[in-house]
Amino acid sequence: MEENEKKENSQNFKTVQNPSTYKEVYKTEKTKNNNSGFGKSFLLPFFSGVLGCSLVIGTCFGVPSIKSKLLNTNFSNVSSNSGSPENNGYVKQTSLENYSDTSVYAANKILPSIVGIKVEYSVNSLLSMFGSRGQSTTATATGSGIIISDDGYILTNNHIVATSSSESYYEVSEATKLTVTLFNDETEYEAKIVGTDEQTDLAVIKIEKTGLSKAEFADSDSIKVGEFAMAVGNPLGMESSITCGVISAVNREVTDSDGKQYNLIQTDAAINSGNSGGALVNSEGKVVGINTLKLSGTGIEGMGFAIPINSTTDITSQLIQYSKVKRPYVGISGIDLDEKTAEKYKLVVGVYVKSVDDFSAGEKAGIKIGDVIIEADGKKISTMDELNEIKNTHKIGDEMKIKVNRDGEEKELTITLGEQP
Repeated sequence: MEENEKKENSQNFKTVQNPSTYKEVYKTEKTKNNNSGFGKSFLLPFFSGVLGCSLVIGTCFGVPSIKSKLLNTNFSNVSSNSGSPENNGYVKQTSLENYSDTSVYAANKILPSIVGIKVEYSVNSLLSMFGSRGQSTTATATGSGIIISDDGYILTNNHIVATSSSESYYEVSEATKLTVTLFNDETEYEAKIVGTDEQTDLAVIKIEKTGLSKAEFADSDSIKVGEFAMAVGNPLGMESSITCGVISAVNREVTDSDGKQYNLIQTDAAINSGNSGGALVNSEGKVVGINTLKLSGTGIEGMGFAIPINSTTDITSQLIQYSKVKRPYVGISGIDLDEKTAEKYKLVVGVYVKSVDDFSAGEKAGIKIGDVIIEADGKKISTMDELNEIKNTHKIGDEMKIKVNRDGEEKELTITLGEQP
């Protein structure tokens, strides 16, 4: 740079000394004088305007209300543009403050409708160390429930209130005492079991109290994968705990440790022991499911499941009305025949009838041991699950048409469904 400056100075010196370039030098100097006039007439007002604008903007941002309005307007513009067709509507800006407000609102909405449940059992030791019958002790377990009416009806899981089992060394009775605690209320209210249903793992209990905060239900058929989800309950006896996540999957087929199959909502909101019977809610604090299962073990994290609330409404009303669920009944047991098994025993694909209950709807319809049921209501079937699924679309007293293969010949039969004993 110094070299260039020297070169330019040298050129200027030569120019001044060279008469033939005098006019050029004069013109250059005159131009510089004109630029000075331009600066006074244009540049000075321009920079003064910029300085003025800066002072005004600085003052506006110094006033909190004006600053907030400016920033919010700008953010709104960004959010609305982010949903433009160029982005296909998939990218949308949000703030952590909005997420926090959502979870706070949902929690405040649902917590008054969630209860803690404590169950007492008798545990009998079948054998003592000397071979005689052991002593009886009392054990307790905890769970959660959802208030479904303002006069004390509470929905929960069957496995919380109706557990009983018998092992080689001990025997666990059904619940001997049931108590409920309400949100922000340390009083223990004694509850009674209204009805239980092992098949759906649902139960209804009741306390003698009115003016309770009834939970609001959402449409669980309309939930979408990825939307906000909050699990609420009393894990490990810690009342009114919430965990947040998303809906991980819908219509997930899950088999529990007893071999029962369920169609459930999957979520990554943490569900721990004691959360069973509590609520899975959406961003509005409305119940979409009842927390019931979780997967645990090495390599498993964030896999909890809830019963869709839409599937509970009919069950709940029957439990309150009849103390049980009335289901249609055929009265047979069967074995699934896939292609390989059917070919091995020279039969056809379908459900092999292993037994028929006396005086059952199946016996009255003419079903015989050895029949292979291949269709129900015009739909081909190959498993008992498929047969039961079709049966459960009917009510007690409805007719269901089936087709059986008997000794290589097909026969159509009509079953008038009875009530499951």
